[in-house]
Amino acid sequence: MTQARAPTPTVAVVDDYCAPYRELFSDVREFEQFTLLHVGLLAETKRKSLPRIAKTVAADARADAQALHHFLSKAHWSTAAMRARRLEVLRQTVRETPFILCIDETGDRKKGHTSDYVAQQYIGNVHTLANGIVSVNAYGVLNGVTFPLAFSLYKPKSRLKPGDVYQSKPQLAVALVQQLAALGVHFSVALADSMYGESYEFTSALSRLGIPYVVAIRSNHGVWTAKGERQRQTRWRAFDRVCSDGSSERRYRQELIFGRRMRVRFFCLTTDPIHLPPETTWLLMTTLPDHAEQTVGDLFGARTWIEYGFKQGKDELGWTDYRVTDAESIARWWELVMSAYLLVSLQSPVFAALGSTQMSPSAALSLEEHPAWNPETGWKHLLNNLRLLLQPLVCASLLLPWLQLVPLPHLRAGLQDLCALMNTVHLAFLK
Repeated sequence: MTQARAPTPTVAVVDDYCAPYRELFSDVREFEQFTLLHVGLLAETKRKSLPRIAKTVAADARADAQALHHFLSKAHWSTAAMRARRLEVLRQTVRETPFILCIDETGDRKKGHTSDYVAQQYIGNVHTLANGIVSVNAYGVLNGVTFPLAFSLYKPKSRLKPGDVYQSKPQLAVALVQQLAALGVHFSVALADSMYGESYEFTSALSRLGIPYVVAIRSNHGVWTAKGERQRQTRWRAFDRVCSDGSSERRYRQELIFGRRMRVRFFCLTTDPIHLPPETTWLLMTTLPDHAEQTVGDLFGARTWIEYGFKQGKDELGWTDYRVTDAESIARWWELVMSAYLLVSLQSPVFAALGSTQMSPSAALSLEEHPAWNPETGWKHLLNNLRLLLQPLVCASLLLPWLQLVPLPHLRAGLQDLCALMNTVHLAFLK
């Protein structure tokens, strides 16, 4: 019996991350395409189309655009199995450490109606109704580092197919939270906007699972009170909201009390307690334990930065750059993007402090001496540092057509040596 060959390596940090996924692919070529797509998604290219990725990593025939398209749309691998493996990698990394769970939907414009489940609907990126596609996303935050958890494609009623069952966005969010809780991860608190805060199904599911939450509610939110009980509010209290970068901003909070205080509490946060500007005033509902007033402002205020962090990952890794139209292939693309997103997040010192991951350069290579190496720990800085490690492979791939036309043995040998040196930098992953 012929033994399957070993997969051809790319860049050690990417290969280290992808190794736990190897058994999901029966064909070694599919695993190589999986790894090369991670390189292409992380590489410093503006658009992550499959033809562009193929040119970026086309060191050999494994990365032609047609092969990558086949891998995305026709190859026999399971999106659900890849998600389960990615979440298991994450669970082994964070272990018992609780983290913030953030639920939000993300939408992007799409022309026409060829792609599955594209419809006229509210698109958050443009803050209005537009033709596009929407997903409900769950992501985590640990000590300021965002990382992806799961997503569900939203299927508008107008685009349902035979056999589809309509689920609202809060219902999709409930299913995501239940799936994540079943894996054994621990959440310190859940954050969500008013679409989910106004859903009793969503908030009651969090309560059943024992997950405290801070959610926005609308100004017309109704609260049942016993006969004779009255509504009252505390006086405005100033506090300094601590931002992700360590700076602080002055905010004001007021608790709204309906009858006697219950487990569910209500707060109003604002930047101006006199004029209550709509764009910087929020009504919140929370089940945080005692002294919630001390933390509710910082927690919910973090949502703005968290959303920005997730959008940054989407924009940098090509969330909307797929050229497929069926829902299964779109979900496969999104799962690959989330996998690449997790790879970047795992480079953070936050995870190194857990004892699970750390960058392990060779003695012959001092990464910090590179003029573009950034010691900051922000997600974009981590991505830029990873891109430095990918540059030799990307440059070699882009120069390959010229080297075939104009043989320059010294240049080819130099690029090979530089690529080999990059492969001495490892992610000490799950060891």
